[in-house]
Amino acid sequence: MSGYTIRIFVADGDPDGIRIIDQMNWTGKGIVFPRHLWAKVRERKELLGSGVYILVGYGDDDDDLPRIYVGEGDGIRDRIEQHVQKKDFWTWAVAFTGALNKAHVQWLEHRLVALADEAGQCHLENGNTPQAPFLSEHELADVASFLDHMLRILPLIRLSAFEKPKPVTVTNMPPPPVDDSVRDTVVVPARREGFEKVFIGENAWHAIRVGGAMLERIKYCAVYQTAPVSQITHVARVKLIEPYGDSGKYKLVFSEPANTIRPIPLADTSPSLVQGPRYTRFAKLSTAKKVSDLF
Repeated sequence: MSGYTIRIFVADGDPDGIRIIDQMNWTGKGIVFPRHLWAKVRERKELLGSGVYILVGYGDDDDDLPRIYVGEGDGIRDRIEQHVQKKDFWTWAVAFTGALNKAHVQWLEHRLVALADEAGQCHLENGNTPQAPFLSEHELADVASFLDHMLRILPLIRLSAFEKPKPVTVTNMPPPPVDDSVRDTVVVPARREGFEKVFIGENAWHAIRVGGAMLERIKYCAVYQTAPVSQITHVARVKLIEPYGDSGKYKLVFSEPANTIRPIPLADTSPSLVQGPRYTRFAKLSTAKKVSDLF
């Protein structure tokens, strides 16, 4: 891909406020704004025309994936106005307008929802799956180009929900020899539901912070099941590590289902020792008599 220039105009001098985004040789324009400035944003003439918009927010739990809603309209100002009144989850939004008609924005909505669903990097608030309208061959080429410009802009405003995550680290096959001098294993705490649904059900673990130096070292992930189990019970080999959400956390993807190991009990160790991820050596899992022996 060749280089390109994107211009971001900070309309009110606040980098967290209203931002207007455009590119040379592009008929479109992006408007990024926090929800609390809607009264000011709604006066912009660009929102009177056809466009597509994305509402972004987060849930009340600890999930690091954003909740998003993709919408379109012939006059998107009125549509967003309705969401200000009726949708509580979102805290900021981005709208794209330009030389677009109703069919164009319907196609953009259709593709954005499909891309978000494929990427798996958000929770979609759309209740229905938008259908693609009929477009002529040249119209399809034009609106697909418009979408390409949008997809270049979205990561710059910290919205990666439409991109499949690219692995940060890929573990070489076959399994590397065990080196007892290297911390190559991360131990993660998990409640029963998360253990069964994600660690076992998805062969993965996500929403984990990993220190930069450890990204290349992690080869295994062990799980400490919290009370009432209070034991390290399983370990899995990590196949790849990829970004998870937009908050600097990661997802560990296993190469195969986790293996059951001889349980390592908490014993007389304080539960605070395993409230978050901890690093250890894989070889220690076979010799530790209690959790504190690992660290």
